[in-house]
Amino acid sequence: MSQESQGWDESGPERLYVITGGRSDPAELRGLDLVTLIVAREAPRVGMQPEQASILRVCSSPLSVAEISAYLGLPVSVITVLLADLLNEERVEARSPAPSLPDIELIEAVIHGLRNL
Repeated sequence: MSQESQGWDESGPERLYVITGGRSDPAELRGLDLVTLIVAREAPRVGMQPEQASILRVCSSPLSVAEISAYLGLPVSVITVLLADLLNEERVEARSPAPSLPDIELIEAVIHGLRNL
């Protein structure tokens, strides 16, 4: 069976290699993790890599790296490589998620309940 008759395996590692240009995960260098929020700073341009254009389209409102990965059906490692490029080109902005502060009333109620035991 020739390679032409087999077709392109959309889920194969070759496709992911092509998308990232063979680069590995640079997330440590950019401070990206699964909950980092990404928001597009501009619309996709003609001639952009399709996956990067898709990131810009889905990030019109802030999405986490994990959500982008799920929406595009690509591994987080591939998404972080693409995001690092978009961050370097200042086409997206990375934001830390807002810290959720504990509810003081709930903590006080738990402490009160524990004291009553």
